[in-house]
Formats: sequence, C-alpha cells, structure tokens
Amino acid sequence: MASFLRNGRKIVAIGRNYVDHAKELGNAVPKEPFFFLKPTSSYLSPGEGPVEIPRGVKLHHEVELGVVIGKNGRDIPKAQADSYIAGYTLAIDLTARNMQDAVKKKGLPWSAAKGFDTFTPIGPFIPKSAIADNTNVGLELSIDGKIKQKGVTKDMIFDVPTLIEFVSGIMRLEEGDVLLTGTPAGVGPIVDGETVNVKLSYPGVEGEVLSEFTVKAEDRKGGYEFKAAA
Repeated sequence: MASFLRNGRKIVAIGRNYVDHAKELGNAVPKEPFFFLKPTSSYLSPGEGPVEIPRGVKLHHEVELGVVIGKNGRDIPKAQADSYIAGYTLAIDLTARNMQDAVKKKGLPWSAAKGFDTFTPIGPFIPKSAIADNTNVGLELSIDGKIKQKGVTKDMIFDVPTLIEFVSGIMRLEEGDVLLTGTPAGVGPIVDGETVNVKLSYPGVEGEVLSEFTVKAEDRKGGYEFKAAA
C-alpha cells in the first residue's frame, strides 16, 4: 500500500473532529461527523518541493493522522472497520483560510480553499502493525522550531471506526483512499520562507517517532490570485 499516492482516488477529510479546534475557529462542535473532499493532485511528498502559497491567500496548517484504506467497502460497520485499514500516514491539511471564510459567508462551497496544488503534504505509508491502538497516536507540528500543534488522537470526537462507518455509508471507500481524521487545536498561519516540521509518534506524543518530515513554504508566482472583494 505504499503506492496509495498513485492509486488512491480520493482524500476524505474530516472537519472539526477535536473539540478545542472547533472552538478556536468559533465553530459549533458537530453532533455527527462531516467531511469534505480534497483532490489527490494536492499531495506533496517530502522532497518534491515547497508548499506554494497562492497570491492573496492566508495559509493555515492542520496536522492530521491519515488512515489508508486497504480494500473497497460500502456500509462498513464499526466492528469491521479495522479490516479495511491498510495502514496510516502523516499529513498536513492546508487551508486558504481567508478564501474559505469568504465563500462560507456567501454559502458557497469551499473546495478551492482546500484543493490547491501542494495543499496536502504527506509522509510515507506506515503499516497498520506499527500502530496497535489508533486512539493513542501523537501529532506535532512546529514552524521554525516553535511548536504550534501538539495532540493525541484519543481527543478526537469521533474515532476511526466511527468515521469509516459514517463515510462508507455515504460513499464507497476504495483501496488507496486516505481518510484525514481531523486536527488538534493550534492551527495558524504559514508565511513565505517558513519551515514546517511535523511528527507522528506512538504511543502518544512521547512515544517513538514513526514518521517525520519537513517542508518549506514559498509564495507562488503567477496562477490564481484571491481578492477578498471579489
């Protein structure tokens, strides 16, 4: 399943799955999961280049545990969810925050604010056998050496089996798909020239580092420009 970056057909990203994160953005805590889709063209593997900040965009970071789906499934019950997991990955869900805020106020979709090229930096495949308990995974993000996000997946509102059951009841999950499970509190801006480092550890934040990567951020030259008054 190390080939999920080439073969996966979709990225399913869960929103507001940590209470403190929902509150920091002034959002209500959801009563059931909700999700949005990101294109696989937004993947950025370590060493492929910088995160690009589109013109006029205020870029925000969200470190997340990604669940890599190992086989096709529909209407998957929670009790069987584990058998559909091939493994895990470490990811950053990037958001054009000012663009997202502007379209949300108009009641418009915000796929574009999540879907720019380079907006899903992602690490290598982690075999399921390396993480016996996906409720005890540590996540950390730092910018230029300063920790901005640090949390544990036990603080998720909806656990991984619940998410798999919910999403697969709406759309088929397919081999190679990635389910991004939400982000802990501490989201904030990334600007040109900054270096972002993320870590995934197990068990918990003091456990063994199973995945770590670094990306730099650069202003994009050309392409789309967000204009707030548009």
